[in-house]
Amino acid sequence: MNARIAEYPKPVVSLMQGYTMGGGVGLGCHASTRVVCETSQIAMPEVAIGLVPDVGGTALLARAPGHLGEYLGATAARMGPADALLAGFADAYVPREFWLDLETRLEQTGDVGVVAEMCETPPPGPVAAVRGEVDTLFALPAGEIEAALDGSGTAFAMGARAALGRASPLAVACGIANIRALRAGMATGCGGIRAALKREYRFTWRAAEHSDFLEGIRAKVIDKDGAPRWRHGTLADVRADEVARMLASLGDNELRLEPAD
Repeated sequence: MNARIAEYPKPVVSLMQGYTMGGGVGLGCHASTRVVCETSQIAMPEVAIGLVPDVGGTALLARAPGHLGEYLGATAARMGPADALLAGFADAYVPREFWLDLETRLEQTGDVGVVAEMCETPPPGPVAAVRGEVDTLFALPAGEIEAALDGSGTAFAMGARAALGRASPLAVACGIANIRALRAGMATGCGGIRAALKREYRFTWRAAEHSDFLEGIRAKVIDKDGAPRWRHGTLADVRADEVARMLASLGDNELRLEPAD
């Protein structure tokens, strides 16, 4: 967590009530102190419309313990408060009934330490109980995950397999590749949100022409038939060279970010 906070040195508190998904994660989950309550539901659901996790979400997923990042990014699983804390998308749980007091104290004092004074332990979430399965199944090469889930037969595996069946295989494969590349970069000091944004941008720059994005929007937003016709039938059908092409450098079109003040 210290490495993440070092990227955002100015104290910012985000309060995430209800749904915080996709772009909401970009706004709320990069704050220095992130608060959830009993209604919080956090997710990166981009694969359902043929995109990879973006808005710097890859950096958060890469920092999640074990292989939770691959699981959350590939299945678009929703995190309640306990799971969000476990995965590193939140820092503190404060029941909703105390938020007015929390907000008032923050406004009056400017002291983020009041969050720690008011935080409690949330009710248990479902992800902690399946960490072993997650780390075993989602550590596999992307093309082997679906078969392993089919072979497992547990309730968790069947749910995860159904979620993958609703996602774009190309987006899932590229998202997993991004997460693993960011995790490796962080281990050598070359990761972080800037690297995440650059890798995510490569996919989205090519998305309209070379990915399932337009089909995902058609099925989810325009026709709303819930029956996307993805370019690949399964993750095993996505070739390594296809992933490499989607995530290759854009040369002169690479994302360039000005240094923070």
